[in-house]
Amino acid sequence: MSFEIEGKLHKIFDIQSKSETFQTRDIILLVQDGNYPQYIKFQLTQDRCGLADRFKPGDEVKITFDLRGREWQDKFFTNLNAWKIDAVRSETGAAAPMPDMDSAPMPEEDSQDDPFEELPF
Repeated sequence: MSFEIEGKLHKIFDIQSKSETFQTRDIILLVQDGNYPQYIKFQLTQDRCGLADRFKPGDEVKITFDLRGREWQDKFFTNLNAWKIDAVRSETGAAAPMPDMDSAPMPEEDSQDDPFEELPF
């Protein structure tokens, strides 16, 4: 089961190698809950650690995540396992800044052709 939440990125931590084959990265999302701000920690794992690279603190994002729980030595742990981060559109409809896409050609605005017809899939 997945969940979504929107807020402002507060902090992006460095990638941490937990072992030779496992890495994690924590990010903190600031969510306004009435009068009280909530700082919610999410964890990115393995190849998803790079999802935060295109964002910076202060960006408005929507995070899609799963709840993960486990037991270790009679202690219980819960993680918010983020697996997707999207920029949130502002009220004017403009998307948050995206990384440069130098290799991706932009379709011409006056073209009547469907730009997706040429995709190989």
